This record gives sequence, C-alpha cells and structure tokens, in this order.
Amino acid sequence: AGGTEGRPRSAGRGPPPPISFSFLPPRFFTAPLSPKVRLSREGAVAGYGMLAAEELEAGEVVVSVPRSVLLSQHTSPIRALLQDAQESLQSQSGWVPLLLALLYEYTASNSQWQPYFSLWQDFRSLDHPMFWPEEERTRLLQGTGIPEAVDKDLANIHLEYSSIILPFMESHPNIFDPKLHTLELYKQLVAFVMAYSFQEPLEEEDEDEKGPNPPMMVPVADILNHVANHNANLEYAPQCLRMVTTQPIGKGQEIFNTYGQMANWQLLHMYGFAEPYPGNTNDTADIQMVTVRKAALQRAKSEAQQQLVSEQWDFLCQLEMVGEEGAFVLGWDEVLTEEELSMTLKVLCMSEEEFKEYKEQDGWEDDSEEEENSTLSNEALSKLKTPCKKLLYDSVLLTLESYGSDLKAEQDLLNNKEAYEKLSRREQQALHVRYGQKRILHQLLELVR
Repeated sequence: AGGTEGRPRSAGRGPPPPISFSFLPPRFFTAPLSPKVRLSREGAVAGYGMLAAEELEAGEVVVSVPRSVLLSQHTSPIRALLQDAQESLQSQSGWVPLLLALLYEYTASNSQWQPYFSLWQDFRSLDHPMFWPEEERTRLLQGTGIPEAVDKDLANIHLEYSSIILPFMESHPNIFDPKLHTLELYKQLVAFVMAYSFQEPLEEEDEDEKGPNPPMMVPVADILNHVANHNANLEYAPQCLRMVTTQPIGKGQEIFNTYGQMANWQLLHMYGFAEPYPGNTNDTADIQMVTVRKAALQRAKSEAQQQLVSEQWDFLCQLEMVGEEGAFVLGWDEVLTEEELSMTLKVLCMSEEEFKEYKEQDGWEDDSEEEENSTLSNEALSKLKTPCKKLLYDSVLLTLESYGSDLKAEQDLLNNKEAYEKLSRREQQALHVRYGQKRILHQLLELVR
C-alpha cells in the first residue's frame, strides 16, 4: 500500500453517479480528455472506465491532468497547518497528512473537490477485506496471507487515529470535529487512498535520501481500471500527469492502466478485486519461511538431527536469509526470492560435517559467483539435488494444508458457470486468489516431484 504508480478500479461496484468534471477548472486545460476516448458505465470491467471512441495508436495522450488539480497535502487549503505540524504527523504509513487533508475536504461543503468525492458517494462501494466480517475473511481467505495483512492494517489504523489524528484534531477544533471525522470515516479514507491514489516515483538516489513520495489523488486518471496486461500508463511531467497508450487500442476497447506487478492477494487486499485465472501473469504464491523449517524438522529422524536443523536455521537467521515472518515468493516462471530460497535449501540439506565446514569457511563468501547469480527458474527448480527437492516438496504440501479447500474443488467450481454465478462477489474474488496461488504451488510440486 502506498507504493502505487497507478490504481485499479474496484470491480463489481454498484451503478455510479453521473461523472462530473467540474472539479477540473477549464482555465487549466487546453484538451484534458482526448476526443478519441469516452468515459462510460457500459463496456467497462467495473462500474465505469475509459473506452476508445476510435482507434488509438501507441504513444497517444488520452488525458492530461495538471498538477494544480491534484488533491494532496500540498494542495489542500490546510496545507500550511499540515506543513507546520509535519514532525508530529509522521507515521509508519506516511499517509497521515494526506488523510487529514481528505478528512477536511470530504466534509467541507465549500471544497473544490466535492464533485470528485461525489463519484464515490459514501464509500460503500469500497469492498476491501478490511470491511469484511472477521469470520468471513478467515473462512474465505485462509492460507492466502490476506487475513494477516488486514490484521496489521487495522491495528495500524487504530494506532494512527488514536495517537496522531485525534490529538491533532483536538488541537484544531475550529477545523476538525471527532464526532464528524470518526475512526470509521478514517478507515474508509485509508481504503480510498489504497485503491485510488498514485505515487510519483523518485530517482533511486533521491528515494534513499528522502524516502518515497507521499501518495496523491489524481482526478480522471483514477477512473481507468487495471489489468496486468495493460495498454496505458501514467507519465509524470513537470506541469501535468499524462495517461499515455502503450500499444494500439481498437475502437470500443477499454483503456487499462497499471500500477506495477501485483499478485492477486495484493490486489484484493489493497484494491478490493482479483483477476480471474489466467489473466494475472504477475500472480504469486508464498511459502512461509517457518514452513520450510517445519518440513526440515519433520524429516529429522533423531534428536541430534533436529538440533542440527535448529542450528542451521539460526545460522540462516544470522545471514538475514530467513525470519519468523518472512516468506519465499513463487511466480509462474521463477522464484522471486531466489537467493533466500537457494541458500535456505542448501544449508538445511547439509550433513553435520558439511555444515561445520561451511561455517568455518564463511560459507556464503565461498560460493561461486555463478551460483550466486543463478536464478531459480522453473528449469533450475526441476534440476535441484534430490534432498532439496524433497524438502521443497514437503514444504509445498504443508503450505497447501493451510487452505480450507483443495485445487480440484475450486477448479470444479470455476468450471460450473451456474454454481459460480451463485457465489457472492466476495466469494468469487477470494476464489480467484486461492485458485491462482494453488495453481502455482501445484506447478512447483510437479517440478520437484
């Protein structure tokens, strides 16, 4: 969250209100919206989106949004107040100043962004898992990693509101009212920023010095929906932000934005929707690092071997290759955390003598450059040594046990159109997340069998 370069529209929302652009002062525009595109409720994958009214070539600007109409902590009328209090508004998320600006603008009757907010009415269309009952979240998303991520979000939201937002509002009673600017509204605005904000990228050296740019709301550009196989992206210029096509788009086709490579669990967690298989080529599945330790301990046949596994794990922790809350991330074509997984498999599969010698030689420095730079592609996974394959195989089986249902049951459900359509929207989105993860895990099972 907060690392977005664009944003997807939450799928399945109710009928949206008429789109108004009165928050875009005409004096700022020569041609805000290309005549070759139109905004429509019909023909889009969600409540509304941007469609090509005629054929578009790659490199065409479909909308240009001047920086003067961006909604951020720097453009709100309370910007000076936020700037003066910036030290006391620092938080783990880095979103507090923007959220305070949104709290103010959303409830200010004279805000120039009121027509913009009217597109979302009372935010009931936001259906992030953080708004699901805990029982439903656990039942539908067990094993996906989302319930744990939501628990952290909710804890952070409550902490930020009570320790930063409330004291700030109480010190400015002429602007804020805790009875109006409630925790529930704050939570909704967090989800709004998750799903609709953009974050301007920095040069790598600048980010190291200053940290990432804060998120901002970008009217019109945030109407575009997202798919992994997108056909447009947002470009940042000194005076404006431009949505530019990246490939030819036929008349009547939807124009899709992207915000980076995101797995389905991240899409549902942050944006309230997931892409049906096989659409999300960026999908991933996780194997918790502690699950690999558990698999290694299970195959240890004696107390001495279990002790060896514990020592090997401690050694990997010292190298910062593993951690109690970390995960190995698997993509469709390769392991995305290849260095960590390669080292973990190598060390946990060593005999006592091999491990002793490895430590004495400062083993990680002794590895050949070729081994260090190799990637764990699917082909490389299939060529792992037998003990490593066995450990990885057992780890995948343990991971699959963490879900509430198996792959075949979900495959049957997806193949049965009538049964699928009877599912609630939440059940459908959760199904897409679980199914994609399990497909990746079963693919790995075949590679290391």
